[in-house]
Amino acid sequence: MVKEEKKHFKILAAGDIHGDAKITRILAEKAQREKVDLVILTGDIIGLVPAKNLIKPFLDRHQKVVFVPGNWESSADAKEISKKYNIKNVEDNYLKYENIGIFGVGSADWALYPDNDKTFKKLKQAHEKIKDLEKKIMISHIHAAGTMSELSGVRGSEALRFAIEEFQPDYFIHSHIHELEGAEERIGKTKVINVGRRGRIIKL
Repeated sequence: MVKEEKKHFKILAAGDIHGDAKITRILAEKAQREKVDLVILTGDIIGLVPAKNLIKPFLDRHQKVVFVPGNWESSADAKEISKKYNIKNVEDNYLKYENIGIFGVGSADWALYPDNDKTFKKLKQAHEKIKDLEKKIMISHIHAAGTMSELSGVRGSEALRFAIEEFQPDYFIHSHIHELEGAEERIGKTKVINVGRRGRIIKL
């Protein structure tokens, strides 16, 4: 009797697109090749020059997309992206997919150093809704304090660090620090990845 192989839930995570429509086409093609179940965009989707239909390459391939805003997005931009493409902002909506929970915060309106207490409280409230699920992913645009991305000289968020240590999600994914794209490490059981614009495939 042949044992049936367990199907992985596959995610393509990427950020720092900065309005480059070529990048979203490349990422959408990669998502299609890899047959991912979900695309997560970790902010800084827009850039200096407005680009039309940035998310459309994913939607044309019937790919499910969620995001958090980065510092290049205003609160109004985040609402417009969500409404225009009918995709969810994880900062506003914790998500459940099968046995997987996704929660996180964005950095709209240049909130690069948000209030630690408010940020941690927001993450804790979302985590409470998904804590009993088998797998958990926390996402943000900015990086956590004490991680490799601080090698850039840019200080990370203490609230995100506290949340990782407290909740121990399976993954914490972010972008923001371009020169440390691809950096990967562990904090306890949590794998921390700076996914960058080239994107990373994550299997759960």
